[in-house]
Amino acid sequence: MKEKIQQLAHQYHQEVVAIRRHLHTNPELSFQEINTGQFVSAQLAALGIEHQHGIAEHGVVALIKGKNPRKRIVALRGDMDALPIQEANDVSYKSQKEGVMHACGHDAHTASLLGTAKVLHELRNQFEGTVKCIFQPGEEKLPGGASIMIKQGVLEHPKPASIFGQHVYPPLRAGMIGLKSGVYMASTDEIYMTVKGRGGHGAMPQECIDPVMMTAQILVALQQIVSRYADPGIPTVLTFGKINSTGGATNIIPNEVKLEGTFRTMNESWRQEAHRRMKKVAESIAKGMGGACEFHVMKGYPVLFNHEELTARAKTWAIEFLGKDKVVDLPMRMTAEDFAYFSQAMPACFYRLGTGNPARGITSPIHTDTFDIDESALETGVGLMSWLAIRELGE
Repeated sequence: MKEKIQQLAHQYHQEVVAIRRHLHTNPELSFQEINTGQFVSAQLAALGIEHQHGIAEHGVVALIKGKNPRKRIVALRGDMDALPIQEANDVSYKSQKEGVMHACGHDAHTASLLGTAKVLHELRNQFEGTVKCIFQPGEEKLPGGASIMIKQGVLEHPKPASIFGQHVYPPLRAGMIGLKSGVYMASTDEIYMTVKGRGGHGAMPQECIDPVMMTAQILVALQQIVSRYADPGIPTVLTFGKINSTGGATNIIPNEVKLEGTFRTMNESWRQEAHRRMKKVAESIAKGMGGACEFHVMKGYPVLFNHEELTARAKTWAIEFLGKDKVVDLPMRMTAEDFAYFSQAMPACFYRLGTGNPARGITSPIHTDTFDIDESALETGVGLMSWLAIRELGE
């Protein structure tokens, strides 16, 4: 079976490359994947694969049934949305949509999953069980397409026993993969604050209630919550990336200051406690200085947890398929992924697909305007995901 999958992944490689380039040329933002969803549906229909289109608006779910289809069900997930970035690459498949780019590799994820669906559909008479392929919208934007698809029943009828997901990873060379068992990626929450005072002339601060000074005090105090109250063994990040004052100038104290930031950690209990502490500190400082603070947390994705036994099996099977030198262990990451919702619902394994090629200058990180992949990685992505699905069906 391994040789058959490797042969088919190689045979269909150029088709998968063409699919990836089509998607890259025509990116769509989160929850706007109208044409992408239609394209995926058309590809599946052309193969004769049973599927449903329109879950979470533009999501697609396909079922590839082998012999005895109810024996065991395994799910595979690929996300479809792009980012609001203007592409700087000079390539034939450059984005044709102004200010929108597949800078996180979701075009590769979707193309790989379509290729995997084709391989598994061709081999359907040679395995038992069912593979559920989930083409998900809206990974890059809260509340996350995964959470919506789950609420709409994507993990039911039939219910998978486990799920796999993969994500491009430029630091690893194409042909390699990386895994991390247990807690792997952070929760992510968005913080929105409005610090309110009373503005006036910058030369007469005694007549004002200065929200800029309040903001400065609040920022320092919030960082001390991370450094003083977080368990040293729990990675935690608090970052504010946007601060704007309304009506301020060199000699004008504004009425209010607005801030936007992100809070990330690896522990759900500490996450809740930190929310409470931050809100209390921000509001108390503002009140103590004569002003007020509106503190709002938009709760985002949970901690992504890779099931230990499933990930151990996946690592063993990846070594079988790729060779020991192509499979590496990875550290935790403070980035976040809405695949975490799947990992909270069932045994899950989210691994990294190497896409870099330093010799060709393909090294740019994700979420940058020069991001690209070594497309030979698509053969690895299709082959390995097909192999993992079939091996897991045999468990």
